[in-house]
Amino acid sequence: MKFSILEPIGITADKYDQLKKEFAAMGHELIFFTNRNENEQELIKRAEGADAIIVSNIPISKNFIDACPKLTMISVAFTGVDHIDMVACKERNILVSNAAGFSSEAVAELSIGMIFSLYRKIVSGDASTRAGGDRAGFLGTELNGKTIGIVGAGAIGLRVAEIAKVFNCKVIAFSRSKKTVEGVTFVDKATLLKEADVISLHVPLTAETKGIFGEQEFKQMKPSAILINTARGPVVDSNALCEALKNGEIAGAAVDVYEKEPPLEQDHILFEAPNLIMLPHMAFATHESFNKRIDIVMENIRLWLQGKPRNIMN
Repeated sequence: MKFSILEPIGITADKYDQLKKEFAAMGHELIFFTNRNENEQELIKRAEGADAIIVSNIPISKNFIDACPKLTMISVAFTGVDHIDMVACKERNILVSNAAGFSSEAVAELSIGMIFSLYRKIVSGDASTRAGGDRAGFLGTELNGKTIGIVGAGAIGLRVAEIAKVFNCKVIAFSRSKKTVEGVTFVDKATLLKEADVISLHVPLTAETKGIFGEQEFKQMKPSAILINTARGPVVDSNALCEALKNGEIAGAAVDVYEKEPPLEQDHILFEAPNLIMLPHMAFATHESFNKRIDIVMENIRLWLQGKPRNIMN
């Protein structure tokens, strides 16, 4: 069989050589591309003749799938698979697996870091100091004792909750599935919006979660509350978020995800929003998570070859 890693995904040359020898010993060909290229025709060329591909968050369309007649497996080096045409994969009986859990710690830690950045005005404080300013106007807020609302109680959301408890926070959560977690009080969405000082989003992008934070949700939040989004861009209405920040309906926000991958257009609505920290979709990106990701996506393939597939998304 032929396996094509369509982009670097953090694999070092030494690691690739090791994997190439391993797969060659099993009678398979493994090829690896050292640069990221989202052009669909280039991706089709890279996947030519492949039985399985490895890709992170580059969109994989029906057109791509139709152009790869031998393709029977996609190992996604990412947690979400909303960038993969899952309908087309199902029609072709192409198995899709994800890298579940590879970045849980990384995303959770950055979520907490974004809270501190907003509460203690770290980004604006740095800018002021570099411009010759002082601490005037930089009175901050402590995380200690605040109520944190977690939307989406999966691995990442619960890790954020665990870290928040270290700071003496009350943790409440809203989840579509019924759960019982020590130290976390599960509430309905309206209660979470009303009570939380910090709302941190950790839901996948689905038809049900798209736009779940919009104009009405911001109006129900505390004027002193902040929003953290390291989940998926479209779960928040960007126009509504911009207006909520402009009108003082919430005190601030930090986002790492958008309707598309950065770079963003210079006229993106969020560039107009005050008290907003914008990051270039980097929550998952740590040395540790990348190493874990490589191990997960390759093990997905090994187990698939053994007839014991795991992390199946379809």
